[in-house]
Amino acid sequence: MRLDFIRPLFERRGPYASVYLAGLTQRDRERHWQGLRQRLRGEADPATLDALEAETIEAAAGRAMFATHGDVVLAETFAEEPAALAAYSPLPLVTPMLMLRGENVPHLRVIADQAGTELTAFDGGSPRRSTVKATSWPLPKTAQGGWSQRRYERAVEEAPEQHAVAVAHEIDEQVRRLGVELIVLAGEPKSRSLLCNHLGTKSADRVMMVEHGNRADHRQFVRDAETALDAYLERRRTELLDRHRETGGPTGRADVAHALREGRVHAVLMPGELPQPMWIGGGGTQLAPDAGELRRWGVDEPRPERADSALARAATMTDAELWFTPEVADVAAVIRYL
Repeated sequence: MRLDFIRPLFERRGPYASVYLAGLTQRDRERHWQGLRQRLRGEADPATLDALEAETIEAAAGRAMFATHGDVVLAETFAEEPAALAAYSPLPLVTPMLMLRGENVPHLRVIADQAGTELTAFDGGSPRRSTVKATSWPLPKTAQGGWSQRRYERAVEEAPEQHAVAVAHEIDEQVRRLGVELIVLAGEPKSRSLLCNHLGTKSADRVMMVEHGNRADHRQFVRDAETALDAYLERRRTELLDRHRETGGPTGRADVAHALREGRVHAVLMPGELPQPMWIGGGGTQLAPDAGELRRWGVDEPRPERADSALARAATMTDAELWFTPEVADVAAVIRYL
C-alpha cells in the first residue's frame, strides 16, 4: 500500500483528534458523534471538535476523520461501519483506517471494442472514466470499383490500427503520470490484440486480460476486475514476504525502527494493529522502542505513542509501502538495499 495520501497528516503538527464514526442515518451519526465528542472533551480544543462535527453531516456507513488545531486534515468514507473510536494523541491513529481501506493499487480498467475504448483510472481518488471513440471504425468494405477502391480499402484497414495507436498512447501516458501498477483489459478479442501490439513495454508488462467486459454492461467486468486485483495483491504480498525471508530482513520494533531511520525500508509488513508503546520525536523518522535511544539520536523530549502510528508515519515520510499480513507475528521490513 502506498501511503502518499496520508502524508498531509504528518506535515502538520499534532496533537490529533482521530475519530471513527458509524451511522447510516443522520440521526445515528449525530448520536454516535455526541458520545465520541464527550470522550474527547477536555483533551481536544473546541475549534477542533467543531471542525469534526461539521464533517459528520456527510452520509456514509463509516467515516474516519483526523483533525488538529481547528482543521480536519483528512476524512475518508467507507461502505462498511467501523468500530466507534475517538483518540487524542501526538500522531493520528491511522491503522484502523488503513486496514478498512485495504491496499490501494493505482490501476486502469480498459474495455476495447470496435466502437471505441473506455478507460477508467483508479489512483486513490474518485475513479475517472474517459472514452476514446473510433468514429470511423468499422468501415464496411465494398466492391464499388474505380480508381478510389484501393485507397478506400486501405483506409478501412488502417482505421482500427490508428485507433489502437491513439488508445495505447493515452494508456502509456496514464501509466507514466499516475504510477499505474496494473491494467485490467477486457473487450472484443481483435481490439484487445491490436491495442496490446501498440503499448509501450512498461504498459504491456502490466496488462492482465479478463474474460468478460463490454461497455454496455459493466457488472461482470467489475467482478472480473476485482478478482484480478485480488490476485495481483496476493502475488505482490507473497513476493514481499519471500524477499523478506530470503534476505533476512529486520523483524521487531527495534530493528525495523532502525532501518526506517536510515531510510532503507522498501515495505513495512504488519500483522495488524500494534498498540504497544514506542517513543517518537518531532521528525518523521524519529522513533524507537526506548526513549534513551532517541535521546542519543538528539531528541530532547521523546514522547510515547502507539507503535503502529509511529511506524506508519516513518513509512510515509520515507516513501515506504505498508502491507498487512497474518504471515508475520511482529512488524517486519523488506529492505531497499543491503
